[in-house]
Amino acid sequence: MALTLEKQNRYRTQYRKRRPSWQPATEVYEGLIRAALRPHSAVLDVGCGRGGVLEQLGEAVAFACGVDADLASLRQHRLPNLPRAEALSDALPFRAASFDLILCSWLFEHLKAPQRTFSEFMRVLRPDGRVIFITPNANSLVAILNRVLRPLQRYLVPRLYGRAEADTFPVHYRANTPKRLMRLAERVGGALEQLRRVPDPSYLAFTPLLFRLSCALAEITPPVHLVGVIRKG
Repeated sequence: MALTLEKQNRYRTQYRKRRPSWQPATEVYEGLIRAALRPHSAVLDVGCGRGGVLEQLGEAVAFACGVDADLASLRQHRLPNLPRAEALSDALPFRAASFDLILCSWLFEHLKAPQRTFSEFMRVLRPDGRVIFITPNANSLVAILNRVLRPLQRYLVPRLYGRAEADTFPVHYRANTPKRLMRLAERVGGALEQLRRVPDPSYLAFTPLLFRLSCALAEITPPVHLVGVIRKG
């Protein structure tokens, strides 16, 4: 039986009882965004897909727009009034210094040439602007298994996680370790201002036994997620 998001969230609730200070990576991500928002912040969601964090932020964002390379996702976006455009992350259709914040949910792992994207982020950010991101950790057990099983991904993802093949995209993990993120930020004139490493044993919790094993592995293997802030300048 597939490990649906509902089941994962139940396991996350159990894990939080074991570790009361733990937060899921998505909560950490939203918290960093809210801390950086100002009353008149202009926000760009790169790789916005069909929705995401902007749905949770609601009226806290004064102005927001989104871009995505997948036109079908843009057409199905759950915020129908959100200005959005079909575009690649390394060729954004905006003037320089247009935004205070750039949000990136599950984008970095798909970048073939991340430095080009990071350079473009610096171009469209205003002075002291920030990129806030959430992405898999390439050193984690889940990411390693993903790379090993990549030839079977089109068959495994629908069966294991209940997601359609259309919702899976190629991954490269070229901006997905703390060292790589730091170096990429520095090369484009930015700085890795914050980085949170967030474990999550729910991704391999296909049975209660595997969940307990995943909890044990979470104590001795690299965390699943990286959540952080890159500052311009």
